[in-house]
Amino acid sequence: MDIETFREYCLGLKGTTEGMKWDHLCFMVAEKIFALVSLDDGGLCIKCDPEDFDQLTAKPGIVQAPHFARRQWVFIENLELLPDVELAERVAQSRRLVIAKLTKKLQQEFS
Repeated sequence: MDIETFREYCLGLKGTTEGMKWDHLCFMVAEKIFALVSLDDGGLCIKCDPEDFDQLTAKPGIVQAPHFARRQWVFIENLELLPDVELAERVAQSRRLVIAKLTKKLQQEFS
């Protein structure tokens, strides 16, 4: 998936906003990041279910995301590493995991 397609997909998710942090393009819901992508090399950080962490990091090009919660965020080397469908599913899951940590009122708003 190229960066423009990725951006369009993320912004198509209800309540998603974008911004720049740490020289990366961030996609957020209620000001909480669920995806962070480098404009330089297409590297992507997303939140993952801790139960999926070992399976994901066993794949070449996917590692623990530096500076993020241990076993809860992964770094994917580039946007083309995973098939588009799987990448979209992983991003949607990241968003759901972030929404699950919001207040009940905000959860209802973004679900």
